[in-house]
Amino acid sequence: MKDEFFPVVTEFGDVVGKATRKECHSGSFLLHPVVHLHVFDKAGRLFLQKRAMDKDIQPGKWDTSVGGHVDYGEAVEEALYREAREELGLVDFKPVFVFKYPFRSTVEYELVHTYLTTYDGLLAPDSTEISEGKFWTRDEILAALGKGVFTPNFENEVIRLNNM
Repeated sequence: MKDEFFPVVTEFGDVVGKATRKECHSGSFLLHPVVHLHVFDKAGRLFLQKRAMDKDIQPGKWDTSVGGHVDYGEAVEEALYREAREELGLVDFKPVFVFKYPFRSTVEYELVHTYLTTYDGLLAPDSTEISEGKFWTRDEILAALGKGVFTPNFENEVIRLNNM
């Protein structure tokens, strides 16, 4: 299997190098960019994905509608559209940029680019990455915060979105 390379960036997003997925996820804390897309339906519910049990980080936790790494040499918005297509079969949407922030977990350091969209078409979660997906109401999400249901990154982000 060919190594997957991610850009290593500054907190401003300037590319200063590249590293493999393994290097980025092994406690090196090399800052690398990721994209998140929050997909809302017209009723205001948020689609969440449950991460597959074989994911290397946060398996079995509910997470952002779409989330993935920016590949080395790829623009952030290109990665956003690629990940939306790969994870949910989502191709016809208009993303709105919300914010960008650095997030450090116990094993990695990500520069998260967060977008949202409203979409009422069919979503087709990729069963190799996502064990299930469903729409959640705001109240359902708020009631589950802090109970180990969601990834820490999602919890951090949904609190930021809720305070906007």
